Amino acid sequence: VKSYINKIDAQKEHQAAMGVFREAKKLTKTLLDDARLGGVVNTEQAKATVKDCVGSILRNPDALIWMSRMRNEDEYTAEHCLNVCILSIAFGRHLGMSEEELEKLGLCGLLHDVGKMRVPSNVLNKREELSDKEFNIIKAHTVHGRNLLMSSPGIPNATVDVAYSHHERVDGTGYPRKLKAAGISDFARIIAIVDAYDAMTGDRCYSRAVPGTVALKRIFDDRGKHFDERLALEFIKCVGLYPPGSIVELINGLVGIVLETNYRYRHLPKIIVVKDLNKPLEKELILNLVDVEQKKLDKTYLIKRALCDGTYDIRLRDYREKGLTFTYG
Repeated sequence: VKSYINKIDAQKEHQAAMGVFREAKKLTKTLLDDARLGGVVNTEQAKATVKDCVGSILRNPDALIWMSRMRNEDEYTAEHCLNVCILSIAFGRHLGMSEEELEKLGLCGLLHDVGKMRVPSNVLNKREELSDKEFNIIKAHTVHGRNLLMSSPGIPNATVDVAYSHHERVDGTGYPRKLKAAGISDFARIIAIVDAYDAMTGDRCYSRAVPGTVALKRIFDDRGKHFDERLALEFIKCVGLYPPGSIVELINGLVGIVLETNYRYRHLPKIIVVKDLNKPLEKELILNLVDVEQKKLDKTYLIKRALCDGTYDIRLRDYREKGLTFTYG
């Protein structure tokens, strides 16, 4: 098991991560369009995208994780695939995987839902509750994904397996094969957790996002049933209560966006204050909440709760460009 240390701080990595994220998002859309139209995946392009993400996460995972919190509901599938790629690499790094394994895992994350390109969009994007028949059509994305990836040259077996098995559950109640724990590969178990977390924390056409803290509680409750127990607990440790890009409200009414995790005191991250619920905010400022621990800030600077993107009209999207100027200017 390898243990990694951050090579640079998150603020420095933001600039590079921004470019990686933009490029990766563009390529992910192209990949999915190709799969929809031509029925094969451009393997080289997919691997290059993943390699760039691995590079950024090995330098410092916080920057790219922040980018992955930005949502645009109309582009759900492409964003979800990229987010699962980014989060699974960060999780693999936390688990101490080698760089080569991280690239394999990232590819599994990027392509896990590629079979959705074969699901009719009126079913995939339906806002009302799905009928049993429609749900079965959606479930078939695992089989489509397997077939599509098997016919794409140069795709590793592990990636085919994850596309097929990421909805299996360790208690045998998953689909499409109702596999029990022993039959589910480690990569598929990892992607199952990351996939569920990203889906819960993003707005989908049929359900609204929940804060990360709520998503982690659901994963905790389903450990040993849906999810591998050990991996579920490790994932909760890896993501922490307030991952970068979380919007948090402090006891004193200040609202901020988490910039960087504090690995020693997970409940005291570094944040950008963007709003004051009591009075107009004069200017945005960066606070390191670890100053509470060191008695430089009083206890009212502790986090009261995590919020969903869009609460109090704060949208991460608006801070992407801006964040980079005022944080580094």
